Amino acid sequence: MIAVLAKVPVQTDKKEIALEAVKELMAGVAKEEDTLYYTLNIDKKDPDTFIFMERYRDMDALKAHGATPHFHKFMEKAMEFASGPPEITILEEIASKG
Repeated sequence: MIAVLAKVPVQTDKKEIALEAVKELMAGVAKEEDTLYYTLNIDKKDPDTFIFMERYRDMDALKAHGATPHFHKFMEKAMEFASGPPEITILEEIASKG
Protein backbone atom coordinates (compact mmCIF):
# COMPACT_ATOMS: atom_id res chain seq x y z
CA MET A 1 0.00 0.00 0.00
CA ILE A 2 1.15 3.55 -0.74
CA ALA A 3 0.45 6.48 1.59
CA VAL A 4 0.94 10.14 0.69
CA LEU A 5 1.11 13.29 2.80
CA ALA A 6 0.71 16.40 0.67
CA LYS A 7 1.10 19.81 2.32
CA VAL A 8 -0.25 22.76 0.33
CA PRO A 9 0.41 26.26 1.69
CA VAL A 10 -2.63 28.47 1.11
CA GLN A 11 -2.92 32.26 1.01
CA THR A 12 -4.98 33.31 4.03
CA ASP A 13 -7.34 35.49 2.01
CA LYS A 14 -7.97 32.74 -0.57
CA LYS A 15 -8.98 29.86 1.69
CA GLU A 16 -12.58 29.85 0.47
CA ILE A 17 -11.43 29.52 -3.15
CA ALA A 18 -9.12 26.70 -2.06
CA LEU A 19 -11.89 24.87 -0.20
CA GLU A 20 -14.18 25.05 -3.26
CA ALA A 21 -11.40 23.58 -5.41
CA VAL A 22 -10.89 20.80 -2.86
CA LYS A 23 -14.62 19.95 -2.92
CA GLU A 24 -14.46 19.55 -6.71
CA LEU A 25 -11.31 17.44 -6.40
CA MET A 26 -12.85 15.19 -3.75
CA ALA A 27 -15.92 14.54 -5.93
CA GLY A 28 -13.62 13.14 -8.60
CA VAL A 29 -11.42 11.24 -6.16
CA ALA A 30 -14.50 9.48 -4.77
CA LYS A 31 -14.84 7.73 -8.15
CA GLU A 32 -11.26 6.44 -8.20
CA GLU A 33 -11.44 2.72 -7.54
CA ASP A 34 -7.91 2.25 -6.20
CA THR A 35 -7.77 5.41 -4.09
CA LEU A 36 -8.60 3.97 -0.70
CA TYR A 37 -8.43 7.02 1.56
CA TYR A 38 -8.29 10.74 0.82
CA THR A 39 -8.85 13.47 3.40
CA LEU A 40 -8.16 17.16 3.81
CA ASN A 41 -6.82 18.25 7.19
CA ILE A 42 -5.74 21.53 8.73
CA ASP A 43 -3.10 21.75 11.43
CA LYS A 44 -4.38 24.01 14.22
CA LYS A 45 -0.84 25.36 14.64
CA ASP A 46 -0.59 26.23 10.93
CA PRO A 47 -4.11 26.93 9.59
CA ASP A 48 -2.76 28.24 6.28
CA THR A 49 -1.50 24.81 5.25
CA PHE A 50 -3.83 22.17 3.85
CA ILE A 51 -2.63 18.64 4.53
CA PHE A 52 -3.96 15.83 2.37
CA MET A 53 -3.70 12.32 3.78
CA GLU A 54 -4.00 9.77 1.01
CA ARG A 55 -3.83 6.00 0.63
CA TYR A 56 -3.58 4.05 -2.63
CA ARG A 57 -3.70 0.36 -3.44
CA ASP A 58 -0.28 0.60 -5.14
CA MET A 59 2.02 2.95 -7.05
CA ASP A 60 0.01 2.46 -10.25
CA ALA A 61 -3.07 3.77 -8.44
CA LEU A 62 -1.13 6.84 -7.30
CA LYS A 63 0.05 7.46 -10.87
CA ALA A 64 -3.52 7.03 -12.15
CA HIS A 65 -4.75 9.59 -9.61
CA GLY A 66 -2.13 12.08 -10.79
CA ALA A 67 -3.27 11.63 -14.38
CA THR A 68 -6.99 12.30 -13.81
CA PRO A 69 -8.69 15.39 -15.23
CA HIS A 70 -9.99 16.42 -11.78
CA PHE A 71 -6.46 16.33 -10.34
CA HIS A 72 -5.09 18.44 -13.21
CA LYS A 73 -7.96 20.91 -12.81
CA PHE A 74 -7.22 21.19 -9.08
CA MET A 75 -3.53 21.81 -9.74
CA GLU A 76 -4.39 24.60 -12.20
CA LYS A 77 -6.67 26.24 -9.63
CA ALA A 78 -4.00 25.83 -6.96
CA MET A 79 -1.93 28.42 -8.82
CA GLU A 80 -4.59 30.97 -7.71
CA PHE A 81 -4.54 30.16 -4.00
CA ALA A 82 -1.25 28.47 -3.13
CA SER A 83 1.37 30.55 -1.37
CA GLY A 84 4.21 28.23 -2.34
CA PRO A 85 4.98 24.81 -3.79
CA PRO A 86 3.39 21.72 -2.25
CA GLU A 87 5.45 19.39 -0.10
CA ILE A 88 4.74 15.79 -1.12
CA THR A 89 5.88 12.77 0.89
CA ILE A 90 5.31 9.31 -0.57
CA LEU A 91 5.43 6.45 1.93
CA GLU A 92 5.23 2.70 1.74
CA GLU A 93 2.67 1.67 4.31
CA ILE A 94 3.95 -1.26 6.35
CA ALA A 95 1.12 -1.80 8.84
CA SER A 96 -2.22 -0.27 9.74
CA LYS A 97 -4.92 -0.78 12.32
CA GLY A 98 -8.02 -2.44 10.95
